[in-house]
Amino acid sequence: MARIKFIAGNWKMNTTKAVAVELAKGVAKGAPDGVQAGVAVPFVYIDAVGQAIAGSKVLLGAQDAYFEKPGAFTGEISVDMLKDLGVKFCLTGHSERRHVIGESPELISKKAHAIYGAGLILVHCIGEKLEQRDGNKTLEVCKAQLHELSSKMDDPDRLVVAYEPVWAIGTGRTATDAQAQEVHAFIRAELGRMFSTDYAARVRIQYGGSMKPDNAKGLMSQPDVDGGLIGGAALKADQFLAIVNAGK
Repeated sequence: MARIKFIAGNWKMNTTKAVAVELAKGVAKGAPDGVQAGVAVPFVYIDAVGQAIAGSKVLLGAQDAYFEKPGAFTGEISVDMLKDLGVKFCLTGHSERRHVIGESPELISKKAHAIYGAGLILVHCIGEKLEQRDGNKTLEVCKAQLHELSSKMDDPDRLVVAYEPVWAIGTGRTATDAQAQEVHAFIRAELGRMFSTDYAARVRIQYGGSMKPDNAKGLMSQPDVDGGLIGGAALKADQFLAIVNAGK
């Protein structure tokens, strides 16, 4: 089954409103057919960016969400609020949420189920730190983080797994094509054990970790690499669009 590549830009805690709007317009103007592009935007600019890309092929995304329904949760953002602004996908489990903010697997799982349960596309991030790779624990770590998901997620078209080796995020180091494919193949096999082989064949698995225009084609030519979760290179429209075009 052919899976349409999905390349999502994670803007993290970057941009001003004006910069965000111009960046979004540039991405929307240049987004090609035959591949899916999205932008995960800081909360405060989601509304403005949503208006900037309205009518385009670009999906509006968020970087996080809280798992509770609207209520007395100061500072948090509910999935209902995101949907109200037209958000189509949302990240969970990004390494910075896990290892900088200190989110537990239990919290990440609750967020993932809230996002998926609300009808959004869930982009669930997994990946190992350098010491875990050096200790040959890559697959063990990825398996544990995949099991933050559950069989309640019965629509594979709304589940995206982003494999992001922590040692390759923002470092300029990138997994080789073969290293990425090895882990992506394991992820798909594990999803097959968790759900079914047919289900796993439909789930898109992105690579995240210093994907750039010069290495995107090689990574996305691997049979189990179905796109990218792009950090720094997503902050410049021309660089991001070069990666998107590499996925065609």
